[in-house]
Amino acid sequence: MGKTRSDPGIVWRGMKSLNQLILRKYSPNFRAYNIVLLLTTIGRKSGLSRVTPLQYEEDQGLFYIGSARGVYADWYLNIQACPEVEVQVKERRFRAVADPVSDPQRVADFFEIRLKRHPLFVGLLMRLEGLPWRYTRADLESFAAQKAMVVLHPYDEGEDTRSFN
Repeated sequence: MGKTRSDPGIVWRGMKSLNQLILRKYSPNFRAYNIVLLLTTIGRKSGLSRVTPLQYEEDQGLFYIGSARGVYADWYLNIQACPEVEVQVKERRFRAVADPVSDPQRVADFFEIRLKRHPLFVGLLMRLEGLPWRYTRADLESFAAQKAMVVLHPYDEGEDTRSFN
């Protein structure tokens, strides 16, 4: 039987194409430059470097990224296998240790920050994925239970800054 428009696989294939566009266009002239970082992980099966553009939030020197696919996103699975990553935020490149988080309360806290900072864009995306228009904290935690996030802890300047390449 063929794929229908409601098939989530269609959405993820579309996102994969969008990610490739972002990778090609990532520069100060690109509109998403200020909200997207490039995360380089080591493939858990291949051992090769994998670059994924992801929206992020920064707070007190830490970078927070969310996984709409929850713990099943390839980049999230790669981090579980090897938490040492490389990050590019605008012109800054650094190595970091990735701390996976799947606790619904902590993920919901992250979503609250995202919704406060980007109410229209993030709000629309989250509602398209099932968050009610008028949601409660319980709704947000229930929604967050299907998602995951990662906290990126940059290495200090004196620590290892070798590239994956």
